[in-house]
Amino acid sequence: MKPVGLSLEAVAELAEAASWYETRQRGLAIRFLQDIDQTRQAIESRPLSFPRLADTASDLEIRRALLPRFPYALVFLDLPTEIRVLAVAHAKRRPDYWLNRLHTT
Repeated sequence: MKPVGLSLEAVAELAEAASWYETRQRGLAIRFLQDIDQTRQAIESRPLSFPRLADTASDLEIRRALLPRFPYALVFLDLPTEIRVLAVAHAKRRPDYWLNRLHTT
């Protein structure tokens, strides 16, 4: 298994989303973070089970893992030595906004 790491942008998005959920309901951020961790573990153990994104370069292994209870996805790149989460992306807003992050991988 390859380790799963988060880009700096993904860490910032994660913190922002968790903070937003906590302002809506006390304890909701914890449930959101639990879903993130559960999804991260699933990516680590079986990255190929998640669908490749069709609108990206064919030579890149970019996949998306939807969270079970929240409208977010972990968009990740399967690299030779690690799996890098490029974005903690809302599933319904600004599709593909994270594409410019590919040059920093």
